[in-house]
Amino acid sequence: MADMKAINADTRDRMGKALEALENNLSVLRTGRANPGILKKVLVDYYGSTMPIDQVASITTPDARTLVITPWDRGALNPIEKAIRDSDLGLNPNNKGDTIFISLPMLTEERRKDLVKNARNYAEDARIAIRNLRKHALDEVKKLEGVGDDDIKRGEAEVQKITDEYVKRVEDIFTKKEQEILG
Repeated sequence: MADMKAINADTRDRMGKALEALENNLSVLRTGRANPGILKKVLVDYYGSTMPIDQVASITTPDARTLVITPWDRGALNPIEKAIRDSDLGLNPNNKGDTIFISLPMLTEERRKDLVKNARNYAEDARIAIRNLRKHALDEVKKLEGVGDDDIKRGEAEVQKITDEYVKRVEDIFTKKEQEILG
């Protein structure tokens, strides 16, 4: 049964990574509140290198609708501003000379529905990844040598139990994000 335990541990590890990917994807979706995570995927062209914005500046939220970006090097100010403008986030940065302020507008009902739709798509991608990992794990269980039919059935049941647990976690993460967006 040691091989069965290894398969289950590997399956949990891989499904955990699918959840991490889901959380990363959802973190860039804008809710009604300022969140530095929405800038996570913004890449800045800084002295010939492309870097994530959080590697060239600090990002703070002084209130619920404002982001303040303070570059560690003033030379990065204009490239950061350009990167934010060019991103698909629809944000309008305001350069104050040594920092950049971004006021987040209130989300319209239509925009909220679009964001929920995007979140739902990310959740579905995570569920698909988890189901693919289940299929892989079941194939591995069936390939085990020297294991009886009863042990294979128990192994398959355990893989299904793990899958159900992770699909439930996807649902919980999606539901929480949906409430943030619609709230």
